[in-house]
Amino acid sequence: MFINKQIFGAPMAGITDKPFRRIVRMFSPNAPLYTEMISCHSLVAAHKNCLRNFDKYDDEADIGAQIFGANAELMADAARILQDSGAAWIDINMGCPVPKVATRSGAGANMMRDHNLAEKIMRAVVRAVQIPVSIKTRLGWDDAHKDWADLIQIAADCGVQFAALHGRTRAQLYNGAAVLPELKKSPIPIIGNGDIKQATDVEKVLNLGYCGAMIGRAMLGRPWILGQISGECGAPSNVGKIVLRHLEYMIEYYGEKNAIPMFRKHVAWYSAGVPNSADFRIRVNGITELNELVEQICEFWGCEPNI
Repeated sequence: MFINKQIFGAPMAGITDKPFRRIVRMFSPNAPLYTEMISCHSLVAAHKNCLRNFDKYDDEADIGAQIFGANAELMADAARILQDSGAAWIDINMGCPVPKVATRSGAGANMMRDHNLAEKIMRAVVRAVQIPVSIKTRLGWDDAHKDWADLIQIAADCGVQFAALHGRTRAQLYNGAAVLPELKKSPIPIIGNGDIKQATDVEKVLNLGYCGAMIGRAMLGRPWILGQISGECGAPSNVGKIVLRHLEYMIEYYGEKNAIPMFRKHVAWYSAGVPNSADFRIRVNGITELNELVEQICEFWGCEPNI
C-alpha cells in the first residue's frame, strides 16, 4: 500500500486545468497535484485570455503551481502571485521539450543546457516566496549530455526542496521508453516520472531509490488512477457519470461555447477501449450543442443526465 504523498499527478499542458483537478480530487482528495505550466510573462501581465492566470488554489488542498520562463525577475514575480493565490508550492519547469518553450523562448528544457540561467532563476524564486520550491526536469538535453545530477545539485544549493525527474532526454520528446537511473544518493528528494501506469510501476520507481512516483498520461480518461494506486478507491461503476460531471465543471469554468470543443479530447480518452467507441467519437466530434452531447454520453455509457 502506498501513501498519498508518494503518488503525484503530473502537470500536463491542456489537461490539468482546474476542472480536471476537481475530477481527480473526487477520487484522491489529498494527492499532490500540479497545475498546467503557467507562463511567467502571461501571469505577471495578467493576460485576460488565459483563465488560469486568475485561479485561486485555497480550496485545492496540496497543489503545486508550475511556472516557466527565462527571466529570473519575472519568474520571481510570478511565484509571489501564485503564493498569494494559495499554491502549496512553486514548481519550476526545466523539462518541457516543445520548441515553443525549450528553444524559441529559452525556457523549459533549455535550463538543462544553461545551468547558469537555471541557477539564477532558482535562487530568485526561492528568495521570492515562503512556500517550498521544486523543479521538474529530464535526464538531459540528449544522450551525450545526461547531466541531470549536476542540475539537481545546483537546485539543492539554491534551496530547492525536491525535484521530479522524467526518464527521457529532451531529444527523445515522448518517444521510446522512459528509463529512470538508479538513485544511490541525492541531495534532495526526487520523484520519478515517465511511463508510470500502475502500482507495479510505482514499486519499481521506489525500489530505484525515488521518494515517490508521478503519474502523467495514464490519468487521461482515468482520473481515478491516483486513488486506485494509493488504495483510496476503485474504478467508478459508471464512467458516464464522471464524464458528465467533468463536462459540467468544464462549462462552469470555460463557458458552454468554449467547453464543448475543448471537451472532445476528454471524451475520446474516457471512451478508449470501450466497444463501439470509434463510432461514438466520430459522432461527438461533430457536436456543437450541449443537449446533443449530453444525450450521446448518456446513450453510450447508459447513464442519466445530471447537467
